[in-house]
Order: sequence, then structure tokens, then C-alpha cells
Amino acid sequence: MTKTISAQELESYLWQAANILRGVIDASEYKSIIFPLMFFKRISDAYDEEYEIALAESKGDKEYASYPEQHEFQVPKGYHWNDVRQITKEVGRAIKNAMENLEKANPDKLMGIFGDNNWTNKERLSDSILINLIEHFSSLNLSTKNVPQDEFGTAYEFLIKKFADDSGHTAAEFYTNRTVVRIMALIMNPKPGESIYDPTCGSGGMLLNSALLVKEKGQEYRGLKLYGQEINLITSGIARMNMFIHGFNEFHIVRGDTLKHPAFVENDKLKKFNIVIANPPYSISKWNKELWKHDPWGRNKYGVPPAGNADYAFFQHCICSMDEKNGRCGILYPNGILERDAEKSMRQKIVEDDLIECIVGLGKDLFYNSSMESCLVFCKTNKEKSKKGKILFIDAKAEITRKQTQSFLEPHHIKKIHDAYKGFEDIKGFAKVVDLDEVRKNDFNLNLRLYVEEKRYVDNSLLETPLKTYIKEWKDSIKELEKSTKEMNEAIKEVLK
Repeated sequence: MTKTISAQELESYLWQAANILRGVIDASEYKSIIFPLMFFKRISDAYDEEYEIALAESKGDKEYASYPEQHEFQVPKGYHWNDVRQITKEVGRAIKNAMENLEKANPDKLMGIFGDNNWTNKERLSDSILINLIEHFSSLNLSTKNVPQDEFGTAYEFLIKKFADDSGHTAAEFYTNRTVVRIMALIMNPKPGESIYDPTCGSGGMLLNSALLVKEKGQEYRGLKLYGQEINLITSGIARMNMFIHGFNEFHIVRGDTLKHPAFVENDKLKKFNIVIANPPYSISKWNKELWKHDPWGRNKYGVPPAGNADYAFFQHCICSMDEKNGRCGILYPNGILERDAEKSMRQKIVEDDLIECIVGLGKDLFYNSSMESCLVFCKTNKEKSKKGKILFIDAKAEITRKQTQSFLEPHHIKKIHDAYKGFEDIKGFAKVVDLDEVRKNDFNLNLRLYVEEKRYVDNSLLETPLKTYIKEWKDSIKELEKSTKEMNEAIKEVLK
């Protein structure tokens, strides 16, 4: 009889698998090994469980228990976890063959899901290391009865977070601070049956948290339509595993470059979604500006971003992907998008189209490996009548808790921000409803300090004297000047080419 695994036991078990690799390979590569093995084991154990259930139902009919319709995933003969466990030489090749055959047996669901990890490189992954990993995973049964979907999904998210903490410099590729994702999902307010799209979906956390919010409210969540695109092969596979592990089978996650080749197109136009939620890569410099000038999808309607910074390319992609009747989007960005001169004309047009509903200024250290402050920008294609011609600014820089090198929002921070958004009214020192005329007077600069009476905070404490603030602002302005100068020089180089 199988014993149900506690959440703590499961988390410890999963993290011990990573510890087997510690010192052998770089921490940033853990995910490309642990996640595929974990999912392979889950599929095999779930298959066995389904087989036993079907066997009991049919009073011992083995042929009936093997029918494809009895199983969520097909496991070809000779490529079960237990088959691989018997191998002691060329273990990496056996793992690779098993995963490839699982994908071929389930082309609509699993093709490409295990990624392209080099399992046969013995200098990196020796037989003994892989045997240790396989034996470790074999110590627990990961069937759905033993580890229900909710618990397994929570443990999977735990591992994503641990890998992000451990790898640091590559974390932003596939993990966004979940407390920030929570407030984004709350403000987006997904409803049953809606479509939700993340153009840079990473490990799928934004899509999942949005869908699970509907479930949390006791509403029908299985009819949600989830779409994502992710440029990294390993990370897109992790996102798809994440969906299956959380019990979502109806989703579309595609690997590809969203700016070059948007995956979701209908009738030669970008597909439209009820909700677009994203944390695009910050200020990427290697992108095709020339292609954007002649974008076949019309995503350049507000202009062409500077060569060294694709932030407004992603911004426009999100806007163009919103449903025209009730579309809404929430984007996590660095503060620079609110005021940089290089993007002023695009920002002006977006403001004049009355798309921006709310801007939330967040505190420092919410991005991995960066201390910069960030912001949330929320847009709607069809604002409520009372919100037309207005933008709500929320200064939530102080609503933050710091632990070691990482910051996060606690439940009371999230509630305060969400309540301010729902109230859509002035709150002294925290929120301000601003007419577009005032934004025009400020030359379309959307920096929060121009609109919300600033509380002078450093490390969540009121400054003893304003002098510290002036020094900090002077240093910040020097950094911004250096960045603007660099962007200007890059733009000049482009013109002189």
C-alpha cells in the first residue's frame, strides 16, 4: 500500500535530487536535468496507477488495462522508468531514448517537452551520477494517488523557486517573483472561459497563477484558454510540464521568438486575447529593428523602438494582442519605460489612445540579480466610463519585505495595492487619479514622483533628513544620464551605418 507523501517530504526529496548534481554541473543547468527526470518518473508512475485501476475495473483483463484510452500518456514498451532503471552502462543514452520515444508516442502533448539536454556527454553526466539520480527518484512513488496534482504542482513551483535562488544570474529566464505575479493576476481578474496569453512565458507561472486564481474563487477554471510563447527550448518544456503537473491539459505553449515570429495568428492577423500578462526580457539589445519597421502584423503602430532596447516592441506586441472589446494587459517592467526620451513619441501615442489604466511603482530587488525598481503597467482597450481620460498612479515602493538579497510582497501589501486599484481614487501619499491633461503638461513623463506625493523611503524607513533623498536622486539621475547617452550614441551609430 502506497503512503501519501507530505509536502515537506516531497520538497526535501526534490531538492535532494539537485544536491546530487551540486559541484558536478553549474546550478543554472539543474533545471534541464531534474525537471525532465521528475516528469518522466511522474508519467511512468501515473501509467502504472492507471493500469492497476483499469485492471481492477476489468477483473484482471490485462489487454483492457493496456488500452490507450485508459491512460493520459502512452508509455511504449521498453521505455518505462523501470526499464531505464535496469541500465548500468550508457545510462544517458537510455534516458535519451526513453524520452524521445515517449514524445513520439504522445506527439500532440509531449513532442519536444523534455528539451535538448545532452544526456550522453559522460564528462558532464557520468553513468554513476545518472544512476544516483535515478535511484533517488525511484525511492518515492509519484503516482497521482500518492502525490495529488495540487501537492505536486506546489512542489514543482517550490523547485522552480529554489533553482532560481540557486542559479541567480539565469533566474530571470524562467522565474518571475510570484508575489508580484499574484498582484498582477488579481488586477487582471480572469474569468471563466477567458483566454490568457503570455508572450514571454518562461516556466508558465503567470499563466498558471491567473488560472489558479479562478479555481481559488470556486469558479469553473478548466474552460480557460491558456497560451504562451517562450524562446528558450528547455524553459518552454518546463512550462508545458508545469501545466500538466497542475492538471491543465488544454493549453498552447509554443517555442519561438515572439518579436520575430509570433506564434498565435488568425486570418493573417495577430490572435486577440482577453488577458495579456507578461514580464518581457529587460531592455534586450539584440533584436531586429529593421524587421520591426516593416512588421507584417502592424505592431509598430506607435513607432519603432531604438536599436538597443526592445522594451516598447514588447509593449506594442502586448497592446496589439488585446481583444478590442474587453482586452486588458498587465506588464512588469523596469521603471525606465515610464520616462526615457528615446521612447517618448511612442509613450505619447499610447497615452493619447487612453489605453493605460493604472501604473504601480514597486520597490527594489524584485528582479533577480538586479536592485532596480520596477513597475506594473495595466492597460485596457475599453476602459469603464468613469476611468476614461484618467490614469491611476499607485506608489507601492514601500510595500515590500526584504529577505537576504530578495524582496517580495506580503499578503497585506498585495491587499493594499489591490484595494487601491479597485477603489480608483486618491489616497494621500499612496495613490493618485490623474487626468491626461496633467500627463500632457509633464510632457508624457509617467514617473510616479511627478504625480504621487512622495514619502521619502530608504529600506522601508522614513529618512531622518531630506538630504539623503537628494543625494540618492542625484545619483539616480547620473545613472539615467549615462544610460540615455549610451542609447543616443547607439542611435547615432545606426544612422551613420
